[in-house]
This record gives sequence, structure tokens and C-alpha cells, in this order.
Amino acid sequence: MTRQFEQDNLIGQSNALLEVLEHVSKVAPLSKPVLIIGERGTGKELIAERLHYLSARWDQEFIKLNCSSLSESLLESELFGHESGAFTGAKGKHEGRFERADDGTLFLDELANTSGLIQEKLLRVIEYGEFERVGGSKTVQTNVRLVCAANEDLPSLAENGEFRADLLDRLAFDVITLPPLRCRTEDIMPLAEYFAISMARQLNLDFFGGFSPIAIEQLMSHRWPGNIRELKNVVERSVYRRGSDGDEIDHIILDPFASPYRPNGRVKTRERQAPATSSAESHVSAAPIESNSPEDSNTSSASSAEGTQHQTGQLNSQFSFPINFKDHTENYEVELLKKALAESQYNQKKTAELLGLSYHQLRGILKKYNLLEKA
Repeated sequence: MTRQFEQDNLIGQSNALLEVLEHVSKVAPLSKPVLIIGERGTGKELIAERLHYLSARWDQEFIKLNCSSLSESLLESELFGHESGAFTGAKGKHEGRFERADDGTLFLDELANTSGLIQEKLLRVIEYGEFERVGGSKTVQTNVRLVCAANEDLPSLAENGEFRADLLDRLAFDVITLPPLRCRTEDIMPLAEYFAISMARQLNLDFFGGFSPIAIEQLMSHRWPGNIRELKNVVERSVYRRGSDGDEIDHIILDPFASPYRPNGRVKTRERQAPATSSAESHVSAAPIESNSPEDSNTSSASSAEGTQHQTGQLNSQFSFPINFKDHTENYEVELLKKALAESQYNQKKTAELLGLSYHQLRGILKKYNLLEKA
């Protein structure tokens, strides 16, 4: 067994963790697809590795790929490979992840971000164990154990038509749902000590002095939205900044952005100004809804040219140049997205229709503005 698996950091004695590990041990020997569901930072990739190394495929390839990091065309090529000349720049044959993982395990993270085309091809591979490379006609056979992960509720997406229900049926031979760290409070301090000792070694400290009662209280009372990944960063940062040989860590630095010089006001200003910002064209379209002044009422009966002239003057009166064009346009887009989401009761498919976007275009924009988890 590899050294990487022996140091997989699956540390803890909470019932929630032990139940997951027992579940993994039962399903690992089977060459069946498995879905891993969990919030960001809960260790989905570590569970996928454990499934692989506890299976009969442990001495074969364990290949992984984050599906959200590539466009549809690149993801298709990366998964299934391509023939020479399949597209511009395709020089020579390229073996995809399915070929490279033959007789081993393929782990696909962020599965919910895949397009309908990718989902259709995945379904065929699972059902028949075969596919064609991009730009090719030759059928390629493969024997791969597929393990997929997502941090979204896939059954709900399938009900809304945002994920293929037939693919979900085939993938969900078994589903492992990982508990968030806030539901594993007994494991917080063992994990924190493990990460602290590892960081002390990196800093060449003689030994780690432990955590003070105040620091322990900080660690235990925090909600850990980023789960184990966040805990690791917080502990390592605290040891790096405040630790020295033999000294206790007396304070946990939970927020690395905390500073008396942090421009907090700018965020509030951007949110407050969001409806009134963007390009002239965007503002013109929104202004009749927001304006209540007598002057604006008079312009409703004026010609289109006069209305345009008035709106231009209104823009000039509201902005003091120079301004940050990018910030203002981004603010307007965020406000528009929030209003469309609220109008569609946070159904992403309906929101995309309201905005004239495809579902995957909308998700990409929501991810850009960190709105995906709120949608």
C-alpha cells in the first residue's frame, strides 16, 4: 500500500467518521460506481483514494480530474482522448483519463458541473464499458471503476432537469455522504494537533507546545464552513505566526484578512450602489423603474432623443470620474443575478431562462461571483 494512503489524514474517533469509514470498507471491494457527497473541504478525494486502495485495483492507476476546471470541449478531450486533427492544435493521438485508468479507478470531482453531452458519454461508458475518442470512430474498450463526487444535491438537480436522472441512477449504486466538521466536534482537536505538529516540523521547531484554553475554545466554537481544509489552513497559519519552540498557541487566527486597514467600507458601498452601476446602456434600461423625480416624469412624454439626452445627463450627475469601470459593471451583474434568482425562487434552470442563458452558462457566472452556494 502506498505511503500516500497511509498518511491520508482520515483522523478522528467520532461516530460520524467511523460510520463513513465502515461504509467505505464494505463497498470498496466491489467494482461498482460510487458517489461521494459532501460540502467543500470534507475530504471527498481522500475517501475516493481509500475506496481505490482498499479494492482489488489498489496496485493499478488511480486517476483523478476536477470537472469544473475545464470547458466542455476540453473536458471531453481530457476524459475520452482525441485523434490527431480532431480540432485545431490536436497534434497526434491523445489518450484520455478513461484509457489511462484502465483496470484502475477514475475519480471525477465536481460532477454536477458537467454538461449534458459529457453526462451522455459517461452513461454509455458505465453501461457498455466503451467510448470513442473525440474525432475518431474506433470503439475503445475500458474497464474502469468510476468514483464521482459532488457538493450539491444531485437528486434535486435531476428533478429539475439539471442533471441526467438515468446517469444518476447508474452512478448511485451506493452513495457515501460525508459529515461536515461541525458534526464531528470530537475530531476537531485531534485534527488540529495533527496539523499543528506537521507545521511545526516544517518550521524546524523542536516540538509543538500545544494550544491554550482560549485557543481551544476558539477552535471548538467556530462553525468551520470550509471544514477540514479550513481547519488545516487556520491551524498552520496560527503555528506559523504565533508558534515558537515550547510556547503554547494562545490565539487562533481564524480570519487572515483581519486588519485595521481592511477596506470594509468598499464592500458595503459596492453592494449599496449595485443597482445604479454598470455601463450607460444598462443604467438607461433600469432608470425608468428607479426614478421618481418630477424631471423624470416629464421625460416620459418627450421624444426618444430627448430621453436619451436626459439619461446621459443623469449619469453624469451620479458619477464622479474617474471610476473603476470593472467594479461598477460587476456590481450591476451581481444585483441582476440576485433579482433573477429571487424571481425564479432560486430555481437555477428558470433563472437561466429569465436571463436568456443556458443552464451551464448561468452556473459559470454564479461561480464567478461566489453565488453558486447561495443559489
